[in-house]
Amino acid sequence: MPKHEFVVGMTCTGCSDALTRVLNKLQDVKFEIDQPNNLVWIESDKDVDVLMETLKKTGKEVKYNGTK
Repeated sequence: MPKHEFVVGMTCTGCSDALTRVLNKLQDVKFEIDQPNNLVWIESDKDVDVLMETLKKTGKEVKYNGTK
């Protein structure tokens, strides 16, 4: 399963909590959130566009950095 890296504009733990809520709704996804560095890593076979749209549901700015 590829591991995708995203930069997400997080300013507080509420932001990372919101990301956790939307990502927990996806099936077959593992993720890590590094709030101080504004990074989110998602292990998933889902299309990157699906992952981006899910992250954007939080209202935060999202940038895809590629697979790691």
